Amino acid sequence: MNGSRPGEANLEAVLERVTYANEETGYTVARASSARSGADLITIVGPLLGAQVGESLDLTGRWTSHPKYGRQFEVRSYRTVLPATVQGIERYLGSGLIKGIGPKTAEKIVAHFGVETLDVIDADPARLIEVPGLGPKRTKSIAAAWEEQRAIKEVMVFLQSVDVSTSLAVRVYKKYGDASIGVVKNEPYRLANEVWGIGFKTADAVARAVGIPHDSPERVKAALQYTLSEAGDGGHCFLPAPNLIADTVELLGLEAEPVARALDELAEAAEHVIADQVPAGDSTVPARYLAPFYHAERGLAAGLLALLRAEGDRLAAFAAVDWDRAFAWVERRRSASLAPEQAEAVRLALTERVAVLTGGPGCGKSFTVSSIVDLARAKGGKVMLAAPTGRAAKRLSELTGHEATTLHRLLELRPGGDAAYDRDNPLDVDLLVVDESSMLDTILANKLVKAVPPGAHLLLVGDVDQLPSVGAGEVLRDVLAAEAIPRVRLTKIFRQAAESGVVANAHRVNRGQSPVLEGYKDFFHFASEDNEAVADQVVDIVANRIPARFGLDPVRDVQVLTPMHRGGPGAGNLNLKLQEALTPAREGLPERRYGGRVYRVGDKVIQIRNNYSKGAAGVFNGTVGTVTALDPEAQTLAVRTDEDEDVDYEFSELDELVHAYAITVHRSQGSEYPAVVVPVTTSAWTMLQRNLLYTAITRAKRLVVLVGSKKALAVAVRTAGTGKRHTGLAHRLTG
Repeated sequence: MNGSRPGEANLEAVLERVTYANEETGYTVARASSARSGADLITIVGPLLGAQVGESLDLTGRWTSHPKYGRQFEVRSYRTVLPATVQGIERYLGSGLIKGIGPKTAEKIVAHFGVETLDVIDADPARLIEVPGLGPKRTKSIAAAWEEQRAIKEVMVFLQSVDVSTSLAVRVYKKYGDASIGVVKNEPYRLANEVWGIGFKTADAVARAVGIPHDSPERVKAALQYTLSEAGDGGHCFLPAPNLIADTVELLGLEAEPVARALDELAEAAEHVIADQVPAGDSTVPARYLAPFYHAERGLAAGLLALLRAEGDRLAAFAAVDWDRAFAWVERRRSASLAPEQAEAVRLALTERVAVLTGGPGCGKSFTVSSIVDLARAKGGKVMLAAPTGRAAKRLSELTGHEATTLHRLLELRPGGDAAYDRDNPLDVDLLVVDESSMLDTILANKLVKAVPPGAHLLLVGDVDQLPSVGAGEVLRDVLAAEAIPRVRLTKIFRQAAESGVVANAHRVNRGQSPVLEGYKDFFHFASEDNEAVADQVVDIVANRIPARFGLDPVRDVQVLTPMHRGGPGAGNLNLKLQEALTPAREGLPERRYGGRVYRVGDKVIQIRNNYSKGAAGVFNGTVGTVTALDPEAQTLAVRTDEDEDVDYEFSELDELVHAYAITVHRSQGSEYPAVVVPVTTSAWTMLQRNLLYTAITRAKRLVVLVGSKKALAVAVRTAGTGKRHTGLAHRLTG
């Protein structure tokens, strides 16, 4: 713990309830009881993330007076202390802190051991078997949970002494166990690479606190890798060396020379960072890649060219087919005929080993894909359909009438990200169709291409005008830019689709024209110039207006898509307001607070990282579900995903889930919802881009509601986008 400062006080109190917590800053407002306050509760404010209701806290800080809320204790730091009274012990044990002990079990244990309870659990847990109703199995699991909690507390106390938030201590402990303190003291930069949720800045703060010099080569190399990793999160496969050096210099506050030297050493070792030259116009760019992106990009280009040039053909029957008869057969089967560009796409997919089909909404991509699949199957071809997300796979299945799966399940990705199907063990498939391929990032696309056997056909289907993938790369755009890869772009909008405001306005926005805001039954705009009022308007539209007018379920059928996470109309604030409106707290129903969020049964949630060890075959970033159960004693929460799978989460894993009443447009890629509500405000200037608005509108099946400023909408339509990502795939496909 840090030493006390002038004017500081200490306060021992029991945390009674949390009234507000900001998950990003850790700032918390809570109510606590202390011996000196009697029956009255004290307001405590400050960095309290990690503290649980029922815990006794030793708080360091100062008393202040707030003009609106009155006297409160402003916390600088805290540590947990074990309670000493029978009531305190019972409350502490029953708070859900120790797995396996709920309020009833806590009451039994304390009734038996009294004030000695915690000493017994600590020193002689085998004695728990004396408590009526506790068998050997429960006794053993409670003892193990207590031991783990104690070890985590030690790590927490140490991490607090170096100013790291307590909520990360559990992750550090789960990763390194008893070696945690050693790793933190001696190799703090490992945390940034190995512990999810800890970035370079946190690891750097730890390194500073444990005395690692600010100009140490270890720090500079960690910062260079962090800068490349951040660029990867921003979609870039590499950074030009001068950009990388400049960004790292700014991050570290050092001179350029030691940073450039450290980069040369990293590139020379060629283990974590790879140097390459990527053509750009008449010159080349000195590209610096993180190793996984370099190998994936090269592997993907080589794999696509190898498939394209393969000698055998697993759909050889189509080389000599009578296309007029084939198209007439499709027309009889589907009661609709193929337009000329659709017919061209069908021919291409069945005669070329790699092909791309792109086009906007209402242009008949689904009918084209269905026709391709019908013909391939009619000739006895083994066809597989896949998409990057569960929702996209479900939609593909509904549209074609054939089973579709997610890419993760198709490839059977395992912990660590390795696939069961690869070059040595390819899929048994003649035609593989991948929908929503604008979502494919370089790493996943490389795994996919490796699993396609020589002679098989790969058809990539997607809308290239949507936002590029969340992960690094812009695979669909780069593949379309490479002349070697055959492609068809569908441009004709079918009459029936053009009558829909959703389809018509999506195409208007994509052409840089303002959407028509009146006269459609499926496209609405609620004007508001007040950014703060927009959030309340969105809640009213979702919770009341849409269900009343269209009969849609506000949780299941309506999705709020926002350009950004932060701010009044951002996903974070909208989720708080929508949860309050749609799944409010109810007396007697359990809930669980984790960081700045409260989880309740009925909540709509989304997974925010790939977790290969969850569910039958992993649960992946972007999977949406509903909380179906919450067990404070077992410390588990159950989610039913949109892939109809039931998945259990430990309470300590809840930072993998965030609420999904409102999500960012980027997170919505590949999904489709009956109704979409989009706040478009001037508070999101940097995010207001045409492809973002276009992507949001095209997520809707039946209804789009835009809320906010006409000025912001006009800016979004006019702004063409952020420009190209740093990738080398198009060059590798032509080279």
